[in-house]
Amino acid sequence: MDVFQKCRNYTQAKDAIREGFYPYFIPLDENEGTEVEYAGKRLIMCGSNNYLGLTTHPKIKESAKKAINRFGTSCTGSRFLNGNLSLHEKLESELAEFVGKDEALVFSTGMQVNLGTISALIGRNDVVILDKDDHASIVDGARLGYGKIERFRHNDIEHLERVLKSIPENLGKLVVVDGVFSMGGDLADLPRIIPVVEKYQARIMVDDAHGMGVTGNGRGTAVEFGLSDKVDLIMSTFSKSFASLGGFIAGDEDVIHFIKHNARSLIFSASIPAANAAAALAALEIIRTEPERVMRVNKIAERIRSELKSMGFNVGTSVTPIVPVIIGDDEKTFISWKMLFERGVFVNPIIAPAVPPGSQLLRTSYMATHTDQQIDFVLGVFQDVGKKLELI
Repeated sequence: MDVFQKCRNYTQAKDAIREGFYPYFIPLDENEGTEVEYAGKRLIMCGSNNYLGLTTHPKIKESAKKAINRFGTSCTGSRFLNGNLSLHEKLESELAEFVGKDEALVFSTGMQVNLGTISALIGRNDVVILDKDDHASIVDGARLGYGKIERFRHNDIEHLERVLKSIPENLGKLVVVDGVFSMGGDLADLPRIIPVVEKYQARIMVDDAHGMGVTGNGRGTAVEFGLSDKVDLIMSTFSKSFASLGGFIAGDEDVIHFIKHNARSLIFSASIPAANAAAALAALEIIRTEPERVMRVNKIAERIRSELKSMGFNVGTSVTPIVPVIIGDDEKTFISWKMLFERGVFVNPIIAPAVPPGSQLLRTSYMATHTDQQIDFVLGVFQDVGKKLELI
């Protein structure tokens, strides 16, 4: 059997491209935050993770330019050897303070944070317990470890307790959850999860890639619930609210020190360029000093949820700027995506396995910099498309 035969047998995406229903890898010619350009056409971006609208902020762009002028365009090596900058360590110090932890450690991407952290911590005598809606990077990090993987139903605390109770006391236990779930826009039920975690002497890690900059006055989901001191590890990424590229893990000094010297995705990857570190630092300062951005994006999300719901759309249990429009059918999901796209609204169609069968959806997300006029337009297009497809 030729190892490439599976590649030749894979025709699903090519068929979709030929039929004009391929919504992925769209090459944008311009990206100005709330608006993008594709093939000469302007669209309102409602599918980005740029929640605070900082990717075009003048202070952030200027910080990145200055860092390039000083450090160049690349570190050309891992932090473990020649790629560690004082700028990286300054960023780590400020992030640790921001999330209320002893230390932080910066990786090259958010994906690498989860791959490196979880696989470094979970050995042969350990068990990692995941919410079934956890991000793929968490699942992959767990697979890379040598321990056992257990799953519990999404935000089902009783099921989590049964899983923890079944694990022998002599095994190490790490529960990993998203703070904000990336498809549904709902929050991990930390006030109920943490007591169960403590009862069974487990540890908890929160992936706050979509929560940082959005919840807890911008400081994340643990702060939102007043539980920062109860969460052992807080992870986030720079590619969303921080308007850059990279990610970090924060926790107790000895735990971060261990991860720093054992996480393969850190040790064997080139460090983020100075421009990315400087951009993240500038974004962090703006999050601290411009709380109105956090308020604005959540106000927009509240309006979107309310008005879509009143039209008759199913928006699930979202409480964040991620607002799913649940369609429940592959064909209708792609048709509705295309109609929105052609009318000038960019959203993301999501089908299995990213969501369970029957939960196919349009993932919409919003920015603090969306204008009221843009939101009016988006809602009007959704109403028209919903009526034409009999979704509402």
